[in-house]
Amino acid sequence: MIRFILVILPAFLYLILSIPVLLVLLLIRKKKPEVCDKVSRSLIRWIFRVILFFSGTKITVKGQENIPKDRAVLYIGNHRSYFDIVMTYVRVPRTTGYISKVEFLKIPLLSNWMKNLHCLFLDRSDLKAGMKTILAAIEEIKNGVSICIFPEGTRNNGEELSMLPFRDGALKIAEKTGCAIIPISMNNTADIFEAHFPRVKKVHVVIEYGKPIYPKELDKETRKHLGIYCHDLIQDTIKKNASLI
Repeated sequence: MIRFILVILPAFLYLILSIPVLLVLLLIRKKKPEVCDKVSRSLIRWIFRVILFFSGTKITVKGQENIPKDRAVLYIGNHRSYFDIVMTYVRVPRTTGYISKVEFLKIPLLSNWMKNLHCLFLDRSDLKAGMKTILAAIEEIKNGVSICIFPEGTRNNGEELSMLPFRDGALKIAEKTGCAIIPISMNNTADIFEAHFPRVKKVHVVIEYGKPIYPKELDKETRKHLGIYCHDLIQDTIKKNASLI
């Protein structure tokens, strides 16, 4: 219970105490968007590191050198925990927005910070609105902002080594922009919070960033089934890293 409080309290206090900063950033965004992006990214990375510290999680990271630092990319990964966002955001080398479910728009302050960080909101029940979100993500990539999406479409609460099918629409972002796809495989993240919280023992998480995938460099058949190709690649990596837990 103590660890639960130590994780939740910093996040809550940050949202409340950062209101003046958020207001200032919103005011300067139109004139100095690059300053707003830099400050927002630094602040969120800081509070996420604080949360990770109090979560008592040991993290092994592999393949971070595979992330291009000079251009926007599309990150895709498996999704079992809200901590997936926390752990990956502290490692992005440039401004990165996440595609999240539209329900987050109803949460005051949190939704404001998410918008400030170029996050986009996907309504899975509205096909037309979903397409607009994908088009918005394409524009963000073209403007130099990386995008992260979890193509399973929701948090997978089932067997860790068995992922949900990928929704191919998300991969259109890379096909239309020519950007690299960076696959992310994450092992054991649900044990941080959702599956075994509160807890006492330390959780070991393994994150691996795969080599960049450029859709245009793939053969026609693989490109036709890009979602399956990326899904199987990530799932194979998860299975491989399971022995490290």
